[in-house]
Amino acid sequence: MLRRFGIANLRPAQQAALAALAAARDVLVILPTGGGKSLCYQLPAACGLSPAIVVSPLVALMKDQVDALRRRGVAAAQLSGAVSSAERDRAWGS
Repeated sequence: MLRRFGIANLRPAQQAALAALAAARDVLVILPTGGGKSLCYQLPAACGLSPAIVVSPLVALMKDQVDALRRRGVAAAQLSGAVSSAERDRAWGS
């Protein structure tokens, strides 16, 4: 599955976060830019293990992440003021 994301190995912080998720624990991941946060929510969601909710003040980053997940065949949606009410309804499954 890691090859799907273009990587060969997990970083230690990613391993810890994913191990906690595998143990059915809630996880809060705080890493610096470039630290690998995206994989910590994308991988479990891509495997169908759990939905992922990502909170970000950066609308452009949310769009980039949603686009990247969709390219990998993972259902993803963005909820922000940048999307129409119809798109928000679809994201919530309404």
